Amino acid sequence: MSKKIASARISTKSSKLLQELNNSLPFDKVLYREDIEGSRAHAYMLCEQGIISKEDYEQIESGLYEILGEVESGIFKLDGDDEDIHMAIEVRLTEKVGDAGKRLHTARSRNDQVALDFRLYVQNSTKNISELLLENIETLVNVAEKNADTILPGMTHLQHAQPINFGYHMLAYASMFKRDYERFMSSFERNNYSPIGCAALAGTPHPINRQTTSDKLGFNAPTLNCLDTVSDRDFALEILFNISTMMMHMSRLSEELILWSSAEFKWITLSDRHATGSSIMPQKKNPDIPELLRGKTGRVNGNLVALLTVMKGLPLAYNKDMQEDKEGVFDSVRTAILSLQVLEEMIADMRVNKEAMERACMVGHLSATDLADYLVKEKGLPFRDAYHITGNVVNLAEEKGLDISELSLAELQSIDARIGEGVVALLDNRASMNARQSEGGTATVRTLEQVESLKAWLGKEK
Repeated sequence: MSKKIASARISTKSSKLLQELNNSLPFDKVLYREDIEGSRAHAYMLCEQGIISKEDYEQIESGLYEILGEVESGIFKLDGDDEDIHMAIEVRLTEKVGDAGKRLHTARSRNDQVALDFRLYVQNSTKNISELLLENIETLVNVAEKNADTILPGMTHLQHAQPINFGYHMLAYASMFKRDYERFMSSFERNNYSPIGCAALAGTPHPINRQTTSDKLGFNAPTLNCLDTVSDRDFALEILFNISTMMMHMSRLSEELILWSSAEFKWITLSDRHATGSSIMPQKKNPDIPELLRGKTGRVNGNLVALLTVMKGLPLAYNKDMQEDKEGVFDSVRTAILSLQVLEEMIADMRVNKEAMERACMVGHLSATDLADYLVKEKGLPFRDAYHITGNVVNLAEEKGLDISELSLAELQSIDARIGEGVVALLDNRASMNARQSEGGTATVRTLEQVESLKAWLGKEK
């Protein structure tokens, strides 16, 4: 344990149980790059401000660079007795460069150091997830463009409702992921402010320049209030919320992929690369990937609720409870990145069974609303009257075991003589789908407009 450099007030050796409870190195060692990057920027600023000598700065810079190489090559294993990644690196630096290493912590606290490292990690993860979201949106748009004329039943309450095209359906998920992307990027901008230089909670009497470290680390500016900064974990909560919302969207898509790949639907076929077999039933092909994505949504939701609960009653400023802020974020970030990678690959490889989708459109009288709209537009009937006439036509089709689109003109007119011969063509499911040409609608021409709109947006973002 790093008692020598971080426990000046404590005169008795800590309980082993306290050390075990207090030790965050097993998980916060993930932050070694961010910790070294932050320390290099801090040392540069200290030298520029004349707080440490140029000789000390050069030794610190060289030592930190060597430590980065040692960690990444496995020479320096982050599994010692140091209580966290910050102390582990500082101890190693002091071993390498002596007193210069001891001067690195001038004008900073572990409070602002951990806030910096964690914020850098979240900002970097936000960019990584955002890039993967763009890849998923692009794949969904490509599938949509190829299937802008592939009809299937649009549903409400999981019941057949109106004919739409499969491309239109895929664009609904592309739109969800677009909002997710925008949410991540909004969080990135809102949280792109540097905590370093706040010290423990109140700033420092040393003549530091927080703008220098902010610029070196790629932030927009230093944070405004040091008391808030060292105790702020909104940025961590935001990435957890953003991931949870994104995974909820992914879970909804996964649920549909599971349904559509079943024998009852057969609308899609997942590639063998993205399915598994059964240990006992040799005929089985299980949609494990979408099932796992659906299941992992609960896990990331739990991480969000856990951190909200940790933070809800903490007085200002830093409290040790906040050590519980990282494991859930690390887990959710890993889950999000892997989930996005596998989802994009699975969607790109799946086969769309167009004939099965079209057959399904002959169940549920999908064009019934078109008959009601015809009676309103062409015959001037009040919608409620048209609605009830259409209901009677549906009942007739049910009695005959037909879809409404299969009824003859004579059969339609047996319900109401005002139904004209042009109605038969209107009740065709493809005609019904293409009739919905209002902005944002499912008509093929509108679907392709949405495809082009998303392509233009992707071009700007990539």
